[in-house]
Amino acid sequence: MPGMSKSKPAAQKKRTSKRKPAKKHNMANMPGMTMPGMNMSGMHKQTRRKKRTTRRKQSTTKHQMGNMPGMKMPAMKMPATQTSSAPKPSPQRVNMPGMNTPQTSPSPSASPQKMEMNMPGMQMPSASPNSQASPQPKLEMNMPVPGASPSPGAMSGMKGMEDMGRMGPMSMGPLMVMSGNDMGIRVGSSDTNIMSMGAMGSGTSWQPSSGPMRMHSKVAGDWLLMFHYNIFVDGNHQGGPRGLTKFESANWFMPMAYHKLGAGTLQLRGMFSAEPFTFPRGGSPLLFQTGETYKREPLIDRQHPHDLWMELSAQYTVALGERGTWFTYFGYPGEPALGPVAFMHRASASENPSATLSHHLQDSTHISFGVLTTGFTYRWFKLEGSVFNGREPDENRYNFEAHPWNSRSARFSFEPNNNWSMQVSYGFLRRPEAAEPATDIRRATASVQYNKPFNRGNWASAFIWGRNHTSSPGEVHNLNGYTAESTVNFLDKNYLYTRLELVDKNELLRASDRALLGIKDAHPSFRIGAYAFGGVRDVWNTKHVSMAIGSDLTFYSKPAVLDRLYGNNPVSWRLFLRIRPSKMDMSTHGMHGNTNMKEDSTPAKP
Repeated sequence: MPGMSKSKPAAQKKRTSKRKPAKKHNMANMPGMTMPGMNMSGMHKQTRRKKRTTRRKQSTTKHQMGNMPGMKMPAMKMPATQTSSAPKPSPQRVNMPGMNTPQTSPSPSASPQKMEMNMPGMQMPSASPNSQASPQPKLEMNMPVPGASPSPGAMSGMKGMEDMGRMGPMSMGPLMVMSGNDMGIRVGSSDTNIMSMGAMGSGTSWQPSSGPMRMHSKVAGDWLLMFHYNIFVDGNHQGGPRGLTKFESANWFMPMAYHKLGAGTLQLRGMFSAEPFTFPRGGSPLLFQTGETYKREPLIDRQHPHDLWMELSAQYTVALGERGTWFTYFGYPGEPALGPVAFMHRASASENPSATLSHHLQDSTHISFGVLTTGFTYRWFKLEGSVFNGREPDENRYNFEAHPWNSRSARFSFEPNNNWSMQVSYGFLRRPEAAEPATDIRRATASVQYNKPFNRGNWASAFIWGRNHTSSPGEVHNLNGYTAESTVNFLDKNYLYTRLELVDKNELLRASDRALLGIKDAHPSFRIGAYAFGGVRDVWNTKHVSMAIGSDLTFYSKPAVLDRLYGNNPVSWRLFLRIRPSKMDMSTHGMHGNTNMKEDSTPAKP
């Protein structure tokens, strides 16, 4: 055979007769032996000799198929049988790339495993000429990839099999699709339109999809159920004359459900917080923070608790062609298309229990009682618009509020790859603050988020700008907030984070404070800087829950005129315990275990 060396069978000692030469068979035209790139002019097959009844079959011959065109693959050992009257033959070796040759069982003593590999364009049944071979376990592999290997080590040199992590999307059921290290949700019955779970932010916002995912998931009939939560229990000390020390807990709980409905996919999501019960009265101490009210007075140096009902929303998405979608989102409460991902959901702030001082310039609309958003996505782009109730939640943290839907916004997002996410947005908020019912706000925001995964960790960063143009009868203000934050996770269990802010504040002074400082302007503006540095260490991890301890320090910069109120150099610190789901195992085996799926799950048909 061209490109095929053959070795002659070893000579056998005979007493009474000479050995017959082996017949040559031309196998070029045999059924099932025509293969691309394989020219077979003939093969040698050892024939049985006529022997006495005490003689057994001679051992099989050895073939080498090393240099055939298109047949280069690592050596693959084929079992050979041993006989009592002949020496043990050498194992058969076949070197063919991209071709899985079935093992045969020429002897009753051989018992190889049987494999059935159902893959597009590759269906090669294994043969077993001996009907007395013992039954063997059956392995079924159904994957939309060009090849599969029961032994990664033996097949690592095959073309296209160097890196199993580079496989295309792999279906895990009617809704879930795995692609590399990302988990996606199928849009309707489409095989090409996938919503990335890693890119899901608050509301309808995007963040880098390469970030770690921490949630529990389960398949229940035709529903895919997920649950995320985050709990910080901390001792909070805010320094300076206006600081306090409190024991508190920031927390949120988020169940989600996905279901194929008609031509699209339905997402249901809720978000709840126990902060109305776990925050001190009047809110969590936080120097230089402003926004919302307590006992009808503006909150100053306090972060308000989130409402018990943070989000109750439904989103319906349908495919437009192969790479586009149209979606509609309704929330009561919910989040309009305005601003970056809310601070508690950003990967860059995942370890920081504090709210940003720029919260009410960037992402404060993440709880709005009445939101309707619709938009389109195409490949890396998303364009969306919202009408919503722009009024901030009131002091009653347990109720549902009803106000006119007289605010509007638009957002354009761009995600060129799994590591980057960017957005610009603009919104008009009609009378958002209860303390200033005559003031409207025009808000502009822009943000860039980046995540870099690496071995045993990742590095997530964000740069955010937000601007409020406030207008009321006879008064106009422009306030800017700049936030740079970053969190690095290394060696699995260790985290370092920082948040650097510059923000304009014009609600820091009450009337008594302005009189003390001799300031006559009703809304003097001050540029405040806050610089936080912290670290966290996981101390207890299971398959489902992660627990860590952490701490941070925050330093401030401010105009000297505020020294009489805040001191010269106030310093704040936190010591906290953090509890949340463990990082999801995105491997095929891990996802099967996490989602309670059958091992023989096959791709859904469109």
